[in-house]
Formats: sequence, C-alpha cells, structure tokens
Amino acid sequence: MKMLINVPETVVADALRGLAAAHPELTVDVENRVIVRRDAPVAGKVGLVSGGGSGHEPLHGGFVGPGMLSAACPGEVFTSPVPDQMLRAAAAVDSGAGVLFIVKNYTGDVLNFDMAAELAEDEGIQIAKVLVNDDVAVTDSLYTAGRRGTGATLFVEKIAGAAADEGMPLERVEAIARQVNENSRSFGIALSACSTPAKGSPTFDLPPGELELGIGIHGEPGRERRPMMTSGEIAEVAVEAVVEDLRPRNPVLVLVNGMGATPLLELYGFNAEVHRVLAERGVPVARVLVGNYVTSLDMAGASLTLCQVDEELLRLWDAPVKTPGLRWGV
Repeated sequence: MKMLINVPETVVADALRGLAAAHPELTVDVENRVIVRRDAPVAGKVGLVSGGGSGHEPLHGGFVGPGMLSAACPGEVFTSPVPDQMLRAAAAVDSGAGVLFIVKNYTGDVLNFDMAAELAEDEGIQIAKVLVNDDVAVTDSLYTAGRRGTGATLFVEKIAGAAADEGMPLERVEAIARQVNENSRSFGIALSACSTPAKGSPTFDLPPGELELGIGIHGEPGRERRPMMTSGEIAEVAVEAVVEDLRPRNPVLVLVNGMGATPLLELYGFNAEVHRVLAERGVPVARVLVGNYVTSLDMAGASLTLCQVDEELLRLWDAPVKTPGLRWGV
C-alpha cells in the first residue's frame, strides 16, 4: 500500500508537527504527545480531556478548542495513550474547577484513564469520568468488554464542551455527558479494510463484492458479512439496528460519518437514504452532520450515530464551537 508518510515509526510525531504548524491556536507538545487549547486553563471552567489511539482523525486532537475539548492525548496508531499523557493534559487544563475524562470503551483506554485519574487526584486535581459505549453491533470485541465507543464520542465532546464553556460545575458537565452517551447509538459498515502504517497492508480480508456490517473503528469484525448492497439497503440495516436499540421518543441528532476513504458524494447519498428510512419510521431529525469525523485510517465505509435530544441538549449542540475539525457560530 502506498502511504504519504516518512517511516511508520514517526507517523504520529510527524502528524502532530503538522497539526501544530496548521493550528497555532493549539499548544502541541510533540514529544509528550499532548494537544492543549492555548488559552488553557480557563479560570472557573471545567477542563475536558479525551484521547485514544491515532488513526481516527480528526478525533480527538481535531476537537480541541473553544466549545469542545480542553486537551487531547494521541496514542500510537490504534493504541491507547499512556497515563503520563493524560496526567500532563489534566494538569495543563485544570483551573481548580475539576477535569472530566471522556473515555471510549476500549480496554487500554479504560485502564490507562483510570490510572491517570488516580495519579491526578493524588496531585489534588478533581477528576470525573464518562465512558462512551454507543455501538449496538456487538457486545464484546477484540478491543473491549461491553459495547464499543464510536461516533457518539463526538456528540459527548461537543455537548459537554459547550456545558463547560458556559461555566457549569463538574458534576453537571459529567451528568450531561452521561445523558448524551445514554441517548446515543451507533452502527458501522466497512466496504474495505484499513491499512496501518506498520503493517502496510489491509488489516483483514474483505473479498471483492462483500461488505462487513457492524465494524468498529479499528477494523474489528462486525456482526455479519454480506454480499455488497445498495446505499438504500445499507441504510435500512443501519437505521433499524440503531432505532430498535435506542427507541427514540425525541428528535435526534444524526451523524453520517465516513470511515476515512469514502467520498462526500457517497456520504451525502447515504445520508439521503438514512433520512428516508428515519422518516418511514417516524423519527424526527433535529440536526445533521455529514463527513469524516471518527475515522479508521483509510477504511471505506460509514457509520451512523443517532442521539435523541431535549431542548437543553439541542441548545448546547448549537452553541459556538471553534476547533480544527468542527466549527460553527464563530
């Protein structure tokens, strides 16, 4: 596989140097692998810290800035960051109002954020944690016990970030983040496998003419493999899986997310089919986001995330945000 890299060993450091050059509003510590809002810590504001393996860009570093995260910790490709990174990030953004860790449900992330929370509390930093586990496709996988954390991470980071920017206390920001996670469900589809820089070839075999339903963001296998389907047929499967589990009573936020290699032409077409199926099921749509936000390197495919919202959650979603990967209202 051809890749626009120097060598696999420096791919994350090279990307961080490029992020720093493109976004001077961020403080990027390439050596220690921490990305921080340049204005952090903000007096009286709860700090939001997230992180995970690289390869899911713009998650998480692309979501650092006003209205979202205070800091992010990138690990190696598909590998959890280490507790020292998380501790550095928490210390850099703590204003005395506490820090919320937003953690995707993958075993390495959970263990390392738990350890970092203990270390931070030993240093007098008040820590709260929210676990994102929105994927309805499988209960357990190669990377996790329980449901995987996927597209809802964006909803949690955006809405909790707005709450923190409004000056809400840590307990309230944590409660809102938990509410968003509980109100969100996701389902992913792969049309091709991804290729990691270290391996240089597809991470799993997906024959021509077949797709994988229910994949995770590391290319983990899903619930089943089928012959290739039309966009409308895939939308039927994805919406059915999410709606049957979520059973929304309120309007929903819709995230039609590309896995890294699917062009917007296809994603917008898939979004049209998703809206058709939601309308047939009587699910009202409040807001829509289409694009590559929670990716899996160069995987072709998409994921669907729905989050049912009340007036407060919708107001916080609409609040201004200014990050490399998400921006509106500013």
